[in-house]
Amino acid sequence: MNRIEVTAKTVDEAVKSALDKLNAQLEDVTVKVIDEGTKGLFGLGGKEATVIVSVNDNEQAPLVAAKEFVDGLLEKMNLDCESSVAFEDEYIKVVISGSDVGGIIGRRGETLDAVQYLTNIYVNKGMYGEKYNRVLIDAENYRAKREETLIRLANKMAQKALNNRRDMMLEPMNPYERRIIHSTLQANPQVTTRSVGEDPNRKIIISPK
Repeated sequence: MNRIEVTAKTVDEAVKSALDKLNAQLEDVTVKVIDEGTKGLFGLGGKEATVIVSVNDNEQAPLVAAKEFVDGLLEKMNLDCESSVAFEDEYIKVVISGSDVGGIIGRRGETLDAVQYLTNIYVNKGMYGEKYNRVLIDAENYRAKREETLIRLANKMAQKALNNRRDMMLEPMNPYERRIIHSTLQANPQVTTRSVGEDPNRKIIISPK
């Protein structure tokens, strides 16, 4: 038995009873409140609380958590979007699609990055063992398109640094984008790259050797 419906005077009592019957800890289950119940007047006419408690599949729990969290954000943001989740390589990939997908991407992907950051915190808050589950969130293939843009930018600015024989400073970028620039130019023997400043205004400088 890995799922049970329990009725009791309060939600807490119902959950406790379910945990006892399932021989499980609270961090190992998902609780769905069907009815919070009511106390009634002078102890009369009250209605008991009802909950459904399900034991988590430890391997699938991070996927469920990621999807529930992202879907909750989409609902709160009133965006007509939906998410799908799957394990891909060493991370959990969440793909968002829908008519309002531009709203979740934001300017230069800033909203998408923020949602990804919050989802990583939520999924890795100690609920699913010691393994760190890295979450990557994408929408309308934005990540791949942005990477292509940054690679072209890196090569263009490196050539400009060589032509002008002076440092070229790029616009502020997040760690993910800076990593793409550094990685792209790492194999170029004619230039070096370094990051300066503090986030969120940290920038890359491309210098001719």
